[in-house]
Amino acid sequence: MTQIRVLDSYSEDRWLKGARARDLVSAIDGSPVATMPEAADAAAMLDHARLVGGPALRAMTFQARGRMLRALADKLTEHKEALYELSAHTGATRSDSAFDIEGGIGTFFAYSSLAKKLPDAHFLPEGERLAISKGDFLGQHLLAPLHGVAVHINAYNFPVWGMLEKLAPTLLAGMPAVIKPATVGAYLAEAAFRIIIESGILPPGSVQLLLGEPGDLFDHLGGQDSVAFTGSAATASRLKVHPVLVANTVRFAAEQDSLNAAILGPDVTADAPEFDLFVREVVREMTQKAGQKCTAIRRILVPRAQADAVGDAIVARLNAMTSGDPRAEKTRLGALAGIAQRDDVIANLAALRAEAEILCGGTVPDLGAALAGGAFFDATLLRCANPSSATAVHSVEAFGPVSTLMPYDDVDEATAIANAGAGSLALSIFSHDRAAAARLVAGVSTFHGRILIIDRENAALSSGHGAALPQLQHGGPGRAGGGAELGGAIGMQPYLQRTAIQASAEMLAELETY
Repeated sequence: MTQIRVLDSYSEDRWLKGARARDLVSAIDGSPVATMPEAADAAAMLDHARLVGGPALRAMTFQARGRMLRALADKLTEHKEALYELSAHTGATRSDSAFDIEGGIGTFFAYSSLAKKLPDAHFLPEGERLAISKGDFLGQHLLAPLHGVAVHINAYNFPVWGMLEKLAPTLLAGMPAVIKPATVGAYLAEAAFRIIIESGILPPGSVQLLLGEPGDLFDHLGGQDSVAFTGSAATASRLKVHPVLVANTVRFAAEQDSLNAAILGPDVTADAPEFDLFVREVVREMTQKAGQKCTAIRRILVPRAQADAVGDAIVARLNAMTSGDPRAEKTRLGALAGIAQRDDVIANLAALRAEAEILCGGTVPDLGAALAGGAFFDATLLRCANPSSATAVHSVEAFGPVSTLMPYDDVDEATAIANAGAGSLALSIFSHDRAAAARLVAGVSTFHGRILIIDRENAALSSGHGAALPQLQHGGPGRAGGGAELGGAIGMQPYLQRTAIQASAEMLAELETY
């Protein structure tokens, strides 16, 4: 029997012990896993971060903060098996959990490596010095950490990576953070956060954990603060127009769910290597984390002549997938994060069926009495015969193991279909025809934050469609939110202020080494 964890918020450098608000249950069988606390005092957290955490972090140089991240990554690595054990209750298989846990720790390692290339100083020069007039009078842009708080609002699908991928660039930039994890799976985020706190590596006030409802959190934000949000477009749209955020010009960055696509190039036939590579990648994206990835492939674009063959190949692979307890080695498709999430998938699937037919799946599997309380759902492939005239398949996302096959007639139509998603985080192109791939990139690049181009020559080296890499931008335009988390130094931008300095060469040199 799993021991029920008692979760606590972490405020003002102490764990808060208070009344219990609700139970969190396992996605495997519905049994209790943890108890959530009542809401904490958000205003007190923000004040503590500004008065204690901010000054402590800003007193460190960029390189010193990088060494701090490396130490945290090492500590998390030491204790990761405990995180794997808990992660199973989110519905994740061992492989799914690695994507979350190892991915999060890897982000800390990546940003600690980036810090070695940054100054061992308190300002970060940006661009070259500019001659403003004749003589010793120059201009230089410098970046410095904001004197506020970074508020992180995370989604339920990646309790560890979602927290660490925001925290790494924030801490390296020199800002303290208040972390608000999603309630679903909060026990895993809290466990990783507790490892960070108990390591003693961070200065006081650097990070705080707000569990439960955010309460009046946004009411106390000002112009030196920054909000990073991951979740639905609907929630982001509501939050970004909060009157306090608008009045105080609070920085707000959103990474929203999007209708990502994969395109099989017009040159690819059933006997080409790219055909099988494409099918395998689509199936992996449909089933990894039970399809609960913000980068998952939702729209499968294929030449009309290959649509039947691609559909048959995907269905065959999905039918061979074993669903069940994610702790079992043979399981390849785990559970959704909870019953509420499954209900949402079922509702959105109904909307998609108005424009598409189901080729496989679409049902709740019968896995026996022991797993009857779990949030399992069959991998589901749909086919939309006329994607160019459809609307729901480009706007409704069933956030689970659900994707829609869409035939196209030429490159121009494929481009139009891909862009109908109105902005996505990621798109993949599988083609050995460089000219065709270039035409596709030219047509879709402004609608997508990241594009992966795969063929027989580079497939073995590929990081995969769904992997958001610390070194590259993670974000996308339009529906995807317009944010740019990660991307090396790009990910630090929401937490740094750019100031134009006009001074002599000697004065600029002094500032750059300060």
